[in-house]
Amino acid sequence: MIAMRTALLALPLLAVAACNSNVEQDVEGTVDRAENAATNTIDNVTQSLTPTPSGQEFANTAARSDAFEIAAAKLAATNAQSAEVKEFAQKMIEAHTQSTARIKEAAGASQPQITPDATLSRDQQEDLNELKALKGAKFDEEYIDGQVDAHEDALALMRKYATDGTVTPLKAAAGELAPVIEQHLAHARRLDRN
Repeated sequence: MIAMRTALLALPLLAVAACNSNVEQDVEGTVDRAENAATNTIDNVTQSLTPTPSGQEFANTAARSDAFEIAAAKLAATNAQSAEVKEFAQKMIEAHTQSTARIKEAAGASQPQITPDATLSRDQQEDLNELKALKGAKFDEEYIDGQVDAHEDALALMRKYATDGTVTPLKAAAGELAPVIEQHLAHARRLDRN
């Protein structure tokens, strides 16, 4: 009889403990969702607070990006090991040559005309110098990591200028180029996962 009473008294305690376990899991899930939402909100606010570059700044940044992509891809032709990486690099040469032409065309149609400056930044030149020293699988890894980063930056630039840009021909070009860059980024990410 005492054992039966003890069991009956323990049953509600076990139920409460089980509920607390589910509550803890629910709370953890809610916290994770809240953290993800906060991170996304911060990213959106940061992007909206980032000032829109002037037409000249946009053209220069886009031209530098294309020049870097082409130079890095040319290195991949000789230094890469993977056939997939070499194929991707060849596509980057072609696509960024077209992108350069599109930006130059839009810059020339701007009033006043804008002349893009494709001089690489110090960071871009350092990245190229590092890539020059690499061969094989190590080159592939560093090249693709750099491609993901470079295309994330380029996509953010194009989207920002396509939305908020002030020079109409450049704004149109940014809108046209953003989906292409998005495809390149997706391709680079697939290669990065492999």
